[in-house]
Amino acid sequence: VQLQASGGGLVLPGGSLRLSCAASGRTLSGYSMSWFRQTPGKEREFVAGIKWSGGRIYYADSVKSRFTISRVSAENAVNLQMNSLRPEDTAVYYCAASRTIILSQFGVPSAYDYWGQGTQVTVSS
Repeated sequence: VQLQASGGGLVLPGGSLRLSCAASGRTLSGYSMSWFRQTPGKEREFVAGIKWSGGRIYYADSVKSRFTISRVSAENAVNLQMNSLRPEDTAVYYCAASRTIILSQFGVPSAYDYWGQGTQVTVSS
């Protein structure tokens, strides 16, 4: 699976962005998908994930009620709608996929098999 993340950019605090992770080479059916983010000098941080089996969704506490992850089956993609953005949301955002991940592994980057290239999100006035 090849993943392509897009939709990043510069936005004012309080604004919104929608990131998209499109897959090529294989359908995302059967894959659990997540978004991570990373800032310079820090470890990659889990943001949101959606489990293939049952469709359960998980969010980091820092983004709950502001971010929404969703599948777009017709486009073979997963979106991340980000509202009420804050300067601390500034990071490179990555999407990731796994066929075998279990609940306890969602926040563990090494548990994912495929990664997109990252898209920069900058929240600044």
